[in-house]
Amino acid sequence: MSQDTSLPSPPALLEEVFDGLAGKAALPPRVLVMLGMLAGAYIGLGGLFSTVALAGAEALPHGLGQVLAGAVFSLGLALVILAGAELFTGNMLFAGPVAAGRIRLGQAARALGIVYAANLLGSVALAAMAMGAGLHEAGEGSVGRAALALGGNKVGNGFLATFASGVLANMLVCLAVWLAAAGRTVTQKIAGLMLPVAAFVAAGLEHSVANMYLLPYAWMVQAASGDAGPMSLPAILGNLGPATAGNMVGGALVALVYWAAYGRQAG
Repeated sequence: MSQDTSLPSPPALLEEVFDGLAGKAALPPRVLVMLGMLAGAYIGLGGLFSTVALAGAEALPHGLGQVLAGAVFSLGLALVILAGAELFTGNMLFAGPVAAGRIRLGQAARALGIVYAANLLGSVALAAMAMGAGLHEAGEGSVGRAALALGGNKVGNGFLATFASGVLANMLVCLAVWLAAAGRTVTQKIAGLMLPVAAFVAAGLEHSVANMYLLPYAWMVQAASGDAGPMSLPAILGNLGPATAGNMVGGALVALVYWAAYGRQAG
């Protein structure tokens, strides 16, 4: 039998997404921890790929280099969606089924808290492994310089700027999740997620889980170089706080608007 590859209507897609989110919220803590750590590592792998793509890219026009970095970064979300993992930012879509009465608020908050902590553990573990592998020395140190440039551009930007950037970033990430959910084949799912992910990375927007890898890795590279720089624990926390808050608003906004528009039709 041939597989039906026709795309669902927007109300039908909302129903599918909300059903999937209800299943995610009901996962036991042990599973959320394991899948959350995987998601942190997967998004970190996207960040690793993006950093390698930017290494030595100074000769490229700024926009072209950033789009290239964004395109390869989509590896991270593709792994999360296709291989299966729990990502805090994508799971901010919980706001929709909570509003619709399909998930209890406490259940959603519990799942999000566990996944956030697990994403952090997976991201930092990957950063330590990348450092141990000497990735920063590749390309005559160009990978390390790219990591430091990425990290330096993300710290010290102020609460409101980082918050607003976080809102935009997770609007795009949750739209990528939404579009991937509409796909009926692996090719369709990757095609759906790639452009929104490339857009947020190319624009330099703040994604908390990506930064859980990029900023600790840049801090480690800075420490290995022995030079003073902008990376420090307070600087990292000063980014992650407002970026996380913005991500929460951006993801919830996508879910709530689609629920308001299509929820009654889908029901």
